[in-house]
Amino acid sequence: MDTLYFDHCAPTPMHDTVLVTVSELMKLHYANASALHRSGAEAMKLVDRARTVIAAGFGAKADEVVFTSGGTESNNLALKGLVARSGRVSKHLITTSTEHASVYRSAQQLEEAGVAVTWLPVDELGRVRPEDVAAAVRDDTVLVSVMHVNNETGAVQPIAEIGAALARFPQVRFHVDGVQAIGKVSVRWKEWGIDLYSGSAHKFQGPKGAGFLLVREGLVLSPLLSGGSQEHGMRGGTHNLPGIVGMAQAFRLAAEGMEERRERMYRLRRRLLGIVADIPELVLNGYGPEEEERTAPHVVNVSYPGMRPEVLVHMLEKHGVLVSTQSACSSKSLQPSRVLTAMRLGEDRASGSIRISFGDEHSERDIDTLGERLRMMVDKLKPLERSRG
Repeated sequence: MDTLYFDHCAPTPMHDTVLVTVSELMKLHYANASALHRSGAEAMKLVDRARTVIAAGFGAKADEVVFTSGGTESNNLALKGLVARSGRVSKHLITTSTEHASVYRSAQQLEEAGVAVTWLPVDELGRVRPEDVAAAVRDDTVLVSVMHVNNETGAVQPIAEIGAALARFPQVRFHVDGVQAIGKVSVRWKEWGIDLYSGSAHKFQGPKGAGFLLVREGLVLSPLLSGGSQEHGMRGGTHNLPGIVGMAQAFRLAAEGMEERRERMYRLRRRLLGIVADIPELVLNGYGPEEEERTAPHVVNVSYPGMRPEVLVHMLEKHGVLVSTQSACSSKSLQPSRVLTAMRLGEDRASGSIRISFGDEHSERDIDTLGERLRMMVDKLKPLERSRG
């Protein structure tokens, strides 16, 4: 039985051409890009070219791209680096209750260190209101951090509207975790008033261990890692050349195919939603059918109320389908989904949800097979549900 991988919100399979590029670079360009000799200079040229490719995709300047090890580091650097750099005695951060763990936990750590944090609520579809963001701004607010696409439900936050609302507060910087957005939804970071934007290669068919943070010109962040002057002094350490170049190539490929990918994934999602609607035991989370494009095309979150999510995951795996519970970073937690809890969907739904996420390799036939396996899962678990009742 073939295995269907429906966990693209976690690592995506690396694009074939990127895999070849990364392999060749590991064999041919092993010198430190900061070295003074010729091999080092050749490696740095490749780093600079990759920086230009990523910058061009956002309409940014090359110097506004800071390379990191991935989305978690980028988010930590954005929050902690900016707050630490702020010269204010009193510091205030605004974020939401549904952020990725790398932002959520960073904000908690800052709060523990004495930074005031406002945790904004979201509605039942997982979206924050721009007016709530603006209303939370104080004289000592230094940063607002709101993710672009939610990693559990696919909810697309109103980033443009939040940026417009924050334009009245020039002292406030705006960070957006764009890890799940790149290659799936449009990003116009400067037009939307974004100061910091995070990305991670393995979410768009690039290699693991490579990411970036867009840092608007003029902003300086305190580094998390000391020991080197790389990345404009904001991120020390030897450049991961194969990862950086592979990421730039994957980024270019993702950008070139985005519109076609979006339309195809929306079609696949509509097909899956129709299947799920015919399985009464399953409940969709964070989706309003009249607002399709306010949810990213590649994510569907489903609950089987009263069933543990790990039971659902292992049952599907037994039948050749790989999905996730919550985000991959939190999937081993036995706690109800923090995101679904914040959406006020009830403990049963928050405790029994799975995340299904698509990729470029999936077809309508794959969706139909997934639907068959979901029905099979429910049929096998219904007796257990009755015995519990």
